[in-house]
Amino acid sequence: MVTLGINIDHVATIRQARRTVEPDPVAAAVLAELGGADGITVHLREDRRHIQDRDVHLLRQTVRSHLNLEMAPTEEMVAIALEIKPDYVTLVPEKREEVTTEGGIDMLANRDRFTEIVSQLQGAAIPVSWFIDADSAQIEAAANTGAKFIELHTGKYADAIDEASQAKELEDLEAGTKIAIAAGLRVNAGHGLTYWNVYPVACIPGMEELNIGHTIVSRAVLVGMERAVREMKLAIKGQL
Repeated sequence: MVTLGINIDHVATIRQARRTVEPDPVAAAVLAELGGADGITVHLREDRRHIQDRDVHLLRQTVRSHLNLEMAPTEEMVAIALEIKPDYVTLVPEKREEVTTEGGIDMLANRDRFTEIVSQLQGAAIPVSWFIDADSAQIEAAANTGAKFIELHTGKYADAIDEASQAKELEDLEAGTKIAIAAGLRVNAGHGLTYWNVYPVACIPGMEELNIGHTIVSRAVLVGMERAVREMKLAIKGQL
């Protein structure tokens, strides 16, 4: 059964819009777990546009499922991860001008440095996942770093403009998952998934966890976090 990680970044986005103390992403994580979340994901960005250092420290103390820390592969973020010790780290590309992560990290750009980062983190018993596109060269390069996981970028699938394009992107995700598993990697996926498009991705053989944020937080504004999470769990099963 595919599990569900809830990305609570955009609870913090609402808070930071007014530079106040609410809504608190730590409280949102508690409610998400009560609704059935299998994990909590947060992206501590270099510009701190939403999640703050305080949030990550408190989440490490309060999350009862597992905490996935998304971060850029930089010295600053590696040091924070080594201090916090999340249950695992997902390394993502990051550009200050982007609204959200625009694609997978380029594993071929800095292979030696990336391998060193994986060694640092996994040497401290923090499993590493790379957020990458479903491309065989990228998957092979991720496996060569020694990482335990990859998270396949589902943005192209989510943004597909017609059924044929969506089917093609789904095929690429299925093929990428198969290649990754053959290379000894465990496979998660995420980005742009919604209540309406999640089920086909959840059905991919070998898929372990889906990390989903914006659509759940958007629904939670209207119906509450617990219900929004429960409904996503149903959507993943094709029961919504």
